[in-house]
Amino acid sequence: MTSYYPPISYNVPPSEDGWLLKTILQKRMDVSRKLLSRLKMTDLGITLNGERVYISVKVSSGDLVQIRMEEETSEDILPQPIPFEILYEDGHLLVVNKAAGMIVHPTHGHYTETLANGVVHYWAEKGERVRFRPVHRLDRETSGVLVIAKNPYSHQHISEQMIAGTVDKRYAACVHGVPAPRSGDIDGPIDRDPLEPHRRIVTPDGYPSLTRYEVKEVYGRAASLVELKLESGRTHQIRVHMSSIGCPLIGDGMYRHPLYGRLPEGVQLGTELSQPSGAQLEEKKREAGLVPPYGETQEAKLSPAEAAQLTQIAELDASIPRQALHAVRLSFRHPVTHDDLVFEAPLPPDMVLLQEKLRQSAIR
Repeated sequence: MTSYYPPISYNVPPSEDGWLLKTILQKRMDVSRKLLSRLKMTDLGITLNGERVYISVKVSSGDLVQIRMEEETSEDILPQPIPFEILYEDGHLLVVNKAAGMIVHPTHGHYTETLANGVVHYWAEKGERVRFRPVHRLDRETSGVLVIAKNPYSHQHISEQMIAGTVDKRYAACVHGVPAPRSGDIDGPIDRDPLEPHRRIVTPDGYPSLTRYEVKEVYGRAASLVELKLESGRTHQIRVHMSSIGCPLIGDGMYRHPLYGRLPEGVQLGTELSQPSGAQLEEKKREAGLVPPYGETQEAKLSPAEAAQLTQIAELDASIPRQALHAVRLSFRHPVTHDDLVFEAPLPPDMVLLQEKLRQSAIR
């Protein structure tokens, strides 16, 4: 026997008397073509006053239109008792505060210990048959608000809101330096780095990407706390955009400060960065044709001031074990009740500690 989720209902008002049921489903209940095809294939997928009918029939004022979706489970996801923080849940949505270091969905090489494993276990313990459907993703090391749809209808509606740009996604990030001006837009197309496909870069041939930012707190010249609003949802968008304006996220090991790229080969932070890296290393580099012949002077890649700055940058990066990025706020319209929902998650402990360190350093 087929099991269904609770029905989603619509009462036909007098102004829609005589409309086709198909029109009600598409124009008033916003059922997508894909979902409509699925509903037509199930016994109770579409009913009019409790009876299964063709969508070509006409409705009357006061009629009750209902859609029902079949219950589903994520059979390919192993349930695991992994704790996670719930911000909100009803029959249609689950909103969580994802912890840093947690992968959202199983991927190649990471089939367990993900948020999906924990959520599937949680639902199983409650006796709910629900498929794991994250509406959006957060990088493994990014923490914060994440919404998960509990049925295809909810997933469709929130996804459409994101495409339409009506979902408000806000992030908090601790970055190196202070963006100038203190607020503005970063409008830079993003695509894969052809040399390193797992990375993203700003490139004229990339996909349109827009990030709005505002500096919320300044810690001397070394760092600042920035609030960011995404107007598009590209992979690594905030990390790439902030790096592109010279203010990469603190702790980000992939999109690092450009001064790291000028560190002479073989030199470790904590040594005299403006000096040669040692006779043995110089000989190896000379053999490889990477330095001028013996007797010629090699120009230092970092000035003493730049070396001191890079040391400070490296110390800050070592203060947090991940990029200092947190999805602090998410707002959208409920797919069924149409209520405006706002969810917030305060800065996690590791970012609070980093913020305290930055404040103390700025006072000195």
